[in-house]
Amino acid sequence: MKYTIIPVTDFEQNCSLIHCLQSNEAAFVDPGGDSKQLIRALEKSGAKLSKILLTHGHIDHVGAAVELADQFSVPIIGPHKADKYWLDLLPEECELFGLPQLAAFLPDQWLSEGQTELVGEIAFSVLHCPGHTPGHVIFYQPENKLAFVGDVLFKDSIGNTDFQGGSYPQLMDSIQNKLLVLGDDVTFVPGHGPVSTLGRERLRNPFLSELGITTELS
Repeated sequence: MKYTIIPVTDFEQNCSLIHCLQSNEAAFVDPGGDSKQLIRALEKSGAKLSKILLTHGHIDHVGAAVELADQFSVPIIGPHKADKYWLDLLPEECELFGLPQLAAFLPDQWLSEGQTELVGEIAFSVLHCPGHTPGHVIFYQPENKLAFVGDVLFKDSIGNTDFQGGSYPQLMDSIQNKLLVLGDDVTFVPGHGPVSTLGRERLRNPFLSELGITTELS
């Protein structure tokens, strides 16, 4: 597999283009906006878009989802149904941030813990990781030791929890019991900022060390 990170919009949100080299199918993870830029990246890859994957419902992660889905006739998959609140709120978010108006929408499929989502021949495990939003999910590919984690965890930081439905205890539980247990050698692509590894964050992320989440995995 191959993946390309494409920062989009003034939020500098990391949209990822996942490309299965065996099937030539591709998926966008969290297309937050700048659809023309994303289409150029897709055309450059030579891949065929088969779906759009969403980690959560915030506007900077879903802003171009419907436009791309309509243009390429592909389904929108995810997040967990607990984020319906945020997808319903899109018109108000657009007004709040002074962005072009977007209508509320529902995905073609909600996701839940334990599901498997395919991009071509690449299988991603779906983990429900609430805290930043109640319906946040991540996509983990065990063979490549790679996770797309949205706004759960960042290099040297963690996701905000001061939103409707956010929960700091839930977020830390998700990080400790869903992410870190995957292993120190797992690379993760966050929703914003640089790529990192779970091992680095376990040892160096100040938000994790404050809680004593620094013990090496057995």
